[in-house]
Amino acid sequence: MNNIIYTYESGVYMNITNKCPCSCVFCIRHNGDGLGSADSLWLKGSPSYEEIKSEIDNFDFTPYSEIVFCGYGEPTEELDNLIKSARYLKEKHNLKIRLNSNGLSDLINGEGSAEKLSGLIDSISISLNAPNAEAYQRVCKSRFGTDSFPALLKFAEDCKKYIPSVKFTVVDVITPEEIEECKQIAEKMGIPLRVRALIK
Repeated sequence: MNNIIYTYESGVYMNITNKCPCSCVFCIRHNGDGLGSADSLWLKGSPSYEEIKSEIDNFDFTPYSEIVFCGYGEPTEELDNLIKSARYLKEKHNLKIRLNSNGLSDLINGEGSAEKLSGLIDSISISLNAPNAEAYQRVCKSRFGTDSFPALLKFAEDCKKYIPSVKFTVVDVITPEEIEECKQIAEKMGIPLRVRALIK
């Protein structure tokens, strides 16, 4: 059985793919199979929209005001299913929707993609995790190489036009000096930055 919807602490999450262009050194995928209510977040292939819709129909969202697209993969790897699922959640439950993303959607999908999220995603958290392209590649090991970092910044800038709340995050495994440089980038772009602790 696929754990498409799972709960962790006080939140509810959508795990719609295991595909990701990165192999981040701190990724929780390296540490275990499950998180929260899910014994395993490894999927038997990316689920179809019909499978996702069925899971939504069979889950009680009453205790929750927000759902987060975040699992063992990058949600924008399945952009069409992300969009369809977000629209269905809005129509059926009128939930606030947050997307946790590595910001590489444009490279993954071969086109600008922020506008497609307009009216569906209420907030997005983009993993910055480094102050420059070389450091990003060292930490995140993207298959897109040093094209990744500038693409991430452009995607974040585009998101400001279409998504009400845009934030950057960095994980506290990078150096204090790098965190400070990330803060300067975020401030220059007018995007709040949150430093988050590594999930172990």
